[in-house]
Amino acid sequence: MKRIILFISMTISLFFVNTSCKKILDIRTDSSITESNYFKNEGDFEPYLTGIYTFMRSFANNVTYGTERSEELIAASNARFTEAWTQIITPTSGAINYNQWYQAIGHCNLLLERIKDFPFSVADNKKRIIAETYALRAYFYFNLIRIIGDAPLMLQAITNDNVPLLPRSSSVNVMKRIQTDIDTSITVLKSLSNYTATNFPSKYRFAYGSVQALKADTKLWSAKVLAGGNNDLNDAILAINEVESSGVSLNATYKNVTGIKASANSEVLLAAYYTRDETGANYAYNALPFLAIITGALNLDSLPWANSAAGGQGAYQISVKSKALFDQNPNDKRIPFTWVTERQSSGPKISWITKYPGTKYSDERISDNDIIMYRLADVQLMKAEAYAGINNTASAITELNKVRNRAGNGNYAGPNDKVSIEKEILNERGRELFFENKRWYDLVRFHKGGTIDVYNYIPNLIGKTTPLYWPLNTTVLANNSNLVQTAGY
Repeated sequence: MKRIILFISMTISLFFVNTSCKKILDIRTDSSITESNYFKNEGDFEPYLTGIYTFMRSFANNVTYGTERSEELIAASNARFTEAWTQIITPTSGAINYNQWYQAIGHCNLLLERIKDFPFSVADNKKRIIAETYALRAYFYFNLIRIIGDAPLMLQAITNDNVPLLPRSSSVNVMKRIQTDIDTSITVLKSLSNYTATNFPSKYRFAYGSVQALKADTKLWSAKVLAGGNNDLNDAILAINEVESSGVSLNATYKNVTGIKASANSEVLLAAYYTRDETGANYAYNALPFLAIITGALNLDSLPWANSAAGGQGAYQISVKSKALFDQNPNDKRIPFTWVTERQSSGPKISWITKYPGTKYSDERISDNDIIMYRLADVQLMKAEAYAGINNTASAITELNKVRNRAGNGNYAGPNDKVSIEKEILNERGRELFFENKRWYDLVRFHKGGTIDVYNYIPNLIGKTTPLYWPLNTTVLANNSNLVQTAGY
């Protein structure tokens, strides 16, 4: 495995410097490596695709966009928050430079162009690579429109310096392309000679079940943020039915959700791979305390501490507001695997996050849990949300209860009107998926759906008018006169 990772790292580094789509940011293009030395044999496509997955892992490991603007985190012993957490974002401070997203998209475009007419000795190998690449491109564009809204839609492979400077396409039009790519991926996967819905060759790469999970996620966003309505909600339900028939099942105990590697985890559909000395630490590195800052803790053995700042930064802790979601059920089985409060002789202190505790080695604790991107409980709550959206509250409660019962909280017994159910689903997502890099997107979706007012819900947004989408970096705008700034900036 280590040799594979090293090869891919060197390969993708060359492509960072030399390929395609950077002209969108006015960065010089040089296609000589891909044109002269790559895609000469069918064996060239697999490592190239694996290299594209490094972008997926990078995006999954970035909490700036999916977490920091939510209510989940506050500072612990120190802070490593960006402007996203303060909600003070401007074109010159905290704005997005989308270079890396378009690098990833450009690699997908180039692979799809080169593989199109390339002969393969085993047809299924070609089909699988194509299916995964379409899913990856859909994933990259979906993340991008959730962050900046309207985005340039680049679909052609760039093989020379004649790169168009594209304007922003509407989110609705980009979403149409996302859905086309997802449906194409599904169709190609189903055409494999050995196709079965339950086939997960790797939990670290797109397969039938995880592509359907992505489809459900995009359909919910389309329905509630882009005004797609009930048709999209019904499509989400159908996609989730396919996920549920793909062989995944809830872990019996919540500890195993992040405690078992994705490759052996019955609940996980898609994850980003992490392991010591190969992939570096994941974002939970910022949440783990190190020994010097918890000196005197009476419950030291229950804290996920590292020996030094090399293993943990002690920067994040769970917020009071997120902890309050558990107040209704103080015996919720998820609590010990979500946070633990440091106890000093003077009383309670910091509530350290235990969701991704890493591994305690002989010399240090390392944040090497796989980062989960899609898992069954997440998708079941999406299904509850979709049912609530079409006002089928009975089915919504059924789906909600699947997650509640694993946590030991029994069936939902509150009001069964649509608004109350939607609020409870949002709260349940806050409990179940805490620190899984989804909360900001959930809040935006429920805000756009009318369940909450995010400007009154998130403490750091109260009294502010910061738009929900990020501004483009001034450098991006300066390099492309066809772009306009995100609305509100």
